[in-house]
Amino acid sequence: MRKGSLKRSFISMALSLVIAIFLVVNLTSCTKETARANNTNRKMQFSYAFTVKNIPAGAQVVDIWAPVPQSDARQTIANLEVKCDYPYSFETEPEYNNSILKVQAAGSLPESLNVAVNFFVTRNGYHILENQDKNSGQTTEAMRQRCLAPDRLVPIDGKVADELKNVVHDGMTPLEKARAIYDHVAGTMSYDKSGTGWGRGDAIYACDVRKGNCTDFHSLFIGMARASNIPARFVIGFPVPETVTQGEIPGYHCWAEFYIDGMGWLPVDASEASKNHEKWNDLFGGLDAHRVQFTVGRDIRIASMGPEAEPLNYFIYPQVRIDGKAHGEIVRHVRFAELAN
Repeated sequence: MRKGSLKRSFISMALSLVIAIFLVVNLTSCTKETARANNTNRKMQFSYAFTVKNIPAGAQVVDIWAPVPQSDARQTIANLEVKCDYPYSFETEPEYNNSILKVQAAGSLPESLNVAVNFFVTRNGYHILENQDKNSGQTTEAMRQRCLAPDRLVPIDGKVADELKNVVHDGMTPLEKARAIYDHVAGTMSYDKSGTGWGRGDAIYACDVRKGNCTDFHSLFIGMARASNIPARFVIGFPVPETVTQGEIPGYHCWAEFYIDGMGWLPVDASEASKNHEKWNDLFGGLDAHRVQFTVGRDIRIASMGPEAEPLNYFIYPQVRIDGKAHGEIVRHVRFAELAN
């Protein structure tokens, strides 16, 4: 073969190699961008339905309270409708501004009573720290003070304060303290729903047992943050499976938010991070789109329950009273179906 032919062959091979590398890199980049885009938002049809069962014969009044999701900077709720054969209204819980559906059935009552809240939701994934998002929500002085105060199961002294001493120090900024608390909680607790005591959001239980579900993880985070003079609050809703496009959701999921001046409310999901270490950094200051938020806060007081009523530990499932007495025979069904973007 002549030298010219060898040269042309070499150039052709080199060019082919460059093109191949470009295509692989570009395909990988596109795949990553597509995965990132798929996590940017999810559009879904959602149904929160329940049946109050075994209403006693001769009962006069059934009162029902159920949480209702609201639109905010991270999710948009549209076309919300209530399906119920009895009068209903909406009220706003004043401390955290949660929206509540109130149903009252009176007179001749059936053995069971059905209620469904159906809506469309677009949930956005976001990361405040990575995107330098400075519009994550300002707060009021009343909310700041509420989110520095203890809850019944979330003290800010005793064992919680003692544990904090080994995690933060005076030279840290509030953001650095929050990150240290997040790493500590996610790294020293196990997501484990065996035994008893879990699921109440009991910070002392979390301190002692070092396991539980999302309520226990975030109660400890919130207590330690508040003890460090960082406002923090509890958020609860429902998880949406990442790889499934429709189906029933068996239970709730919760996370927390903490407040930093100049940045606003930043989310953390310490329990999910403990289960999936690949998401560890993503779930500090950011959340994926695989969830729908329903309510905020602990020790929720609902005015229409009356001043004598005990505050709700947290509010995600329906509360029912029959002739003034609590009734727990409720069957719930939460379903979702993915919609095309």
